[in-house]
Amino acid sequence: MSTASVPLPAWINYGVIPLLNLMLALFFSGLVVWAIGENPFEALQLLLVGALGRGEGIGFTLFYTTSFIFTGLSVAVAIHAGLFNIGSEGQAYLGGLGAALVALALDHYVPWYVTMPFAVIGAAVFGAACAAIPAWLQAYRGSHIVITTIMFNFIVSSLMNYVLVRLLIVPGKMAPETRTFLEGGQLPKLDWLIALFGGRLGAAPLNFSFLIALVMCFLVWVLIWRTKLGYEMRTLGISPSAASYAGIRYAKIVMITMLISGGLAGMMALNPVMGASARLQIEFVGGAGFVGIAVSLMGRNHPAGIILAALLFGILYQGGAELSFDMPAITRDMIVVIQGLVILFAGALEYMLRPAIVRLYQQVAGGK
Repeated sequence: MSTASVPLPAWINYGVIPLLNLMLALFFSGLVVWAIGENPFEALQLLLVGALGRGEGIGFTLFYTTSFIFTGLSVAVAIHAGLFNIGSEGQAYLGGLGAALVALALDHYVPWYVTMPFAVIGAAVFGAACAAIPAWLQAYRGSHIVITTIMFNFIVSSLMNYVLVRLLIVPGKMAPETRTFLEGGQLPKLDWLIALFGGRLGAAPLNFSFLIALVMCFLVWVLIWRTKLGYEMRTLGISPSAASYAGIRYAKIVMITMLISGGLAGMMALNPVMGASARLQIEFVGGAGFVGIAVSLMGRNHPAGIILAALLFGILYQGGAELSFDMPAITRDMIVVIQGLVILFAGALEYMLRPAIVRLYQQVAGGK
């Protein structure tokens, strides 16, 4: 029997194997740091202190974590139905337009807590709309979802450039961005959350969308493991032929799944657009859609795992910025290499250690 099909306890699948993969990634990252003449242990300490050592650093870490949670959930929902959504980047980008239009329309008239639910809906609807055409092409024309979603990233990028440069730009300004939202269109910062632990948020843009992301994690868990629709999605992902035999409509589940996936990606825009910059800007997503793929894989497509994986990448992003400042020999490009190693071992080489772990587990279990 292949080791990939040998059942292992959840604490090994979701705890031991990801931890070992992370340790391997850190080991090889340390070799890279050592190769350029720096102390890897000192570098790790600086990275952790920069990300978690003070209130402002924690705020930035959780700010990045928020974006990665949304895009990680987006990828995970699709994977459960056997779909690989590579378009979270574009879906989040278009979601920003939905959130911005709501903020621009309402910020003069109502407070933020009235604007917020409409902005969530607007971001989700626009993100879902971006996923709808690839979903239809997959469901009814057999076009591969990976190809269509990744190509839509470029289509949406061009569309957003046009909208910002020609339609929403502030008259007389050179920067392709909307006007700054008034308070009614801004999500408040979570100063009180950092203050609970005795820190100060400072300039960190951690905002209310972090709490929205946690709520979405719970709702995705309910959807996937506690609803009929979630059961149908998982059945389709495991065996399309069995799903068809059970009367589950392939096209229907593909469409619904991708709309939910796109909506989650679109909600990522709440964090940078209404929370951090209070305006819609060019390329505000900043690669978070692609990082979401690694977050989902490392988190085993489970909301709890996605939170932890998103936090890890938030630490790498914020701690990496501090590290490149304190150790000039370690450039931002090297931080990207370290992030790539984490992705490599957590995603592409996920099952590299599994055969040895299975044999060890079988020996231990058989000896009892």
